Amino acid sequence: MSVRAFKAACVQLRSSDDVAENIATTVALVRDAAAQGAAFIATPENTTLMALDGGAKLASSFDEAHDPALPVFAALAQELKVWLLIGSLAIKVSDTKTANRSFLVSPDGQVTARYSKIHLFDVELASGEAYRESSTVAGGDAAVVADTPWGGIGLTICYDVRFPQLYRSLAKKGAFLFTVPAAFTVPTGTAHWHVLLRARAIENGAFVVAPAQGGLHANGRKTYGHSLIVGPWGEVLAEAGTEPGVILADIDPALSFAARARIPNLQHDRDFSGP
Repeated sequence: MSVRAFKAACVQLRSSDDVAENIATTVALVRDAAAQGAAFIATPENTTLMALDGGAKLASSFDEAHDPALPVFAALAQELKVWLLIGSLAIKVSDTKTANRSFLVSPDGQVTARYSKIHLFDVELASGEAYRESSTVAGGDAAVVADTPWGGIGLTICYDVRFPQLYRSLAKKGAFLFTVPAAFTVPTGTAHWHVLLRARAIENGAFVVAPAQGGLHANGRKTYGHSLIVGPWGEVLAEAGTEPGVILADIDPALSFAARARIPNLQHDRDFSGP
């Protein structure tokens, strides 16, 4: 199978509770990535809104038809002629909940794929931080592989990275690359971010593009940053620090096929019985 290589970019953000400001910052960084030759550009989870809590996020959210960011990003992708993955927006789906939803926009400005985060982050950390994403977010129930000129791209979000069965399913459905937009906490990011992303790449012979939120946000939350692009052999191709900005790496889909040929574990996967 002959497929062409391309340049991918992660946009790293430090989003606030000001939607208009976040949109403007994202647009500027996407333009920067495109100017550097990126054909596929991905932004983090919570691209346009890092609210104080779930209630504040709900109050500042819109349904998909009225979200102010989507038309802006669709027009931007069309203008720049790039594939643009908006890592996630808070999309209002009821009076009490939003969906944490990724959107893949094609170079003609059309949303070609949507993915609502399946696994919700409900946890109390040793540091005392507590998160109850499910209290105001409705979890998704469908895995998504998006069609692109380069092949299938599997869409995931943040906490999903801890569920390897999702990535195996995406790989078996043809994904050669996974997107993992995130807003990881600092303690969990320090301990697990690199290991988890490299593991998902190695297990499936796939590229991983993981744009992140980073730094101290206006609401007092700290996120880990360190946006990563990982190759299918587990090698880190590009990494950010904690500041907003852009990282880029060359992506050759043929390397995914080569990795899967060297270690054909996708072919060797077997069903089994037991506990």
